[in-house]
Amino acid sequence: MHLFNRIKFTTPESVEIEFTLAGIGSRALALMIDYLILAFTLVVIALIWSFIFQQITDVGVSIFGSNFGLWLIAISLLSLFFIYTGYFVFFETLWQGQTPGKRIAKIRVVRDDGRPVGLQQAALRALLRPIDESLFIGAFLITFSNREKRLGDLAAGTIVIQSETVVKSSSLAISEAAKSFHIQLREIADLSSLLPDDFAIIREYLQRRSGMSKKARIALSLKLTQQVQSIINLEILPGNIASDVFLEAVYLAYQQPEY
Repeated sequence: MHLFNRIKFTTPESVEIEFTLAGIGSRALALMIDYLILAFTLVVIALIWSFIFQQITDVGVSIFGSNFGLWLIAISLLSLFFIYTGYFVFFETLWQGQTPGKRIAKIRVVRDDGRPVGLQQAALRALLRPIDESLFIGAFLITFSNREKRLGDLAAGTIVIQSETVVKSSSLAISEAAKSFHIQLREIADLSSLLPDDFAIIREYLQRRSGMSKKARIALSLKLTQQVQSIINLEILPGNIASDVFLEAVYLAYQQPEY
């Protein structure tokens, strides 16, 4: 019996991976953190704009007429809306489906097929957020829908999942070489490009490799290493690092991201 809804994806490598949907509690925590950051940012901007407003109002009225003040207020409100929506669009696009709040809450937005969200999906989610938060419509939909989708998720074709955490397994042994190399790896490679499904594939291989034939293990290890190198923009491995050691190091490094 699962306490949380789970969802399965099948990767191009025919590996089936399963994730837990984020749930309303994790999403509420992430939103609260994001709103605290947004509130602080908006207060600072409002104070700066208020000072500028006082300086230019008299001059503007004398040049453009009595409606100048109303135009400034309209521009201010529009700017605040763009900052509000732009915050979510910017971070979810740049950080592969995460905002600062989502990173702390360890959740992530992905498309319905498990692929990372793009600008279009992030923008749709952000634009529909005010409607979702009106009368708690979004919270109601998340609570009672199978895939825990609010209106923004339905329109954008996205879901919110929990980021992967350490899975302890007796069949997952990490070598001492990998424990040493994973620190260096974080300095020479961009691990932020790895997605939850990438991590799940690596974990799946490390858990099951002991049951593979030597030939199959070597072939799959090399293939995964090449794919991961491409994702994290690491052209050449250090000469003494084997494929298995590299994948073990990636597995360790991914679980200790630097924000």
